[in-house]
Amino acid sequence: MYSKTAFIRWFFIIASLFIISLILWNTYAFFNQLKDNERNKMQIWAFAQEELQKSLVDEASLDNTSEMVLPILQSNTTTPMILYSHKEDLYDSRNLDEEGVSEEALREYREKMAQQFSQEYKPIEIRFREELLQTIYYGNSPIINKLKYYPAALIVIILLFFLAIYLFYRTSKSSEQNKLWAGMAKETAHQIGTPLSSLVGWNELLKAEDVNPEYTQEMEKDIDRLQTITERFSKIGSTPTLHKHDIVAETKSAYSYLKNRTSKLIEFSLTVPDHPVPVHLNQQLYAWTIENLVKNGIDAMRGKGKIIIAIVPKGKNVHVQISDTGKGIPRRNQRRVFKPGFTTKKRGWGLGLSLAKRIIQEYHNGKIHVLKSSKGVGTTMEIILKQQS
Repeated sequence: MYSKTAFIRWFFIIASLFIISLILWNTYAFFNQLKDNERNKMQIWAFAQEELQKSLVDEASLDNTSEMVLPILQSNTTTPMILYSHKEDLYDSRNLDEEGVSEEALREYREKMAQQFSQEYKPIEIRFREELLQTIYYGNSPIINKLKYYPAALIVIILLFFLAIYLFYRTSKSSEQNKLWAGMAKETAHQIGTPLSSLVGWNELLKAEDVNPEYTQEMEKDIDRLQTITERFSKIGSTPTLHKHDIVAETKSAYSYLKNRTSKLIEFSLTVPDHPVPVHLNQQLYAWTIENLVKNGIDAMRGKGKIIIAIVPKGKNVHVQISDTGKGIPRRNQRRVFKPGFTTKKRGWGLGLSLAKRIIQEYHNGKIHVLKSSKGVGTTMEIILKQQS
């Protein structure tokens, strides 16, 4: 069963196709009608020309014939034509722009035009007493030539029209998906909030009992972590506030947290400048991005390998590079890894890199991309942000 929205969308598309097809069909019919009219007009003109040629042979009827046929011959001022007189071997022209053609090249030009016209319309022969006097070659009038390109222009307009529909549909679908994910994220934050409050209460009770303080301190760290995660999810769908922070300190903080909670089989390395590098950041969302990139690298290494994080200031920007020694990303997938739902893992929703891209590009006006990747060697992801003075 189609939803009401889908039915309306398809009705609109089918109705548009029908209207466009009707316009094309009518244009084609009108074009053919004009060509038929052009052909009929030329046949009348050729008949008048034939009568004039006969009267030239029979001079007695010349005056009477001239009075009848000359107005017809003079009335056609739009149809381009070439008249070839066989007896004189002479080419003449009517309604043809020959400006810029020299006298020496005039005959060759008219012969070429006669050949071109013969492909558009069948030439008309003028005979008298079985003798071929003239052949008339004619082409399309200017209005038909202009109309000839109308269907092509209409097709281009149609393609642009459907492209606009496609982009509108894609944008609306993306907007619906964004609202869905934002709603799910906020609901998740709300659901986590209830047991989190309970954990805070239980931890306070444990502090009052004779319990090893190290236990409650570790619980507090994890509770703080859950609170951070809850705040992250609650920010999805809304524009976060950015403040000037030292990206070196923020990266070190995320690095320390990940290193302390990751398997000893993962070797971490951090290379950063020995001075602060201020940028506009949302601390929680930036840390989330680093975590997503590091966890993707760990997954690519199947839990064993090396993670290298480096901060490289370059001009007005700062480059944050996260490298792993995993299996690498095929070139055909390097652009697709940031699309929602794309994943090469058996388990996973393919949202980590999509969120990272949204956080960096939409919220921080930065860039994120695959800097390099080789099969069996590893991958380097790069974040580019603008430095602040």
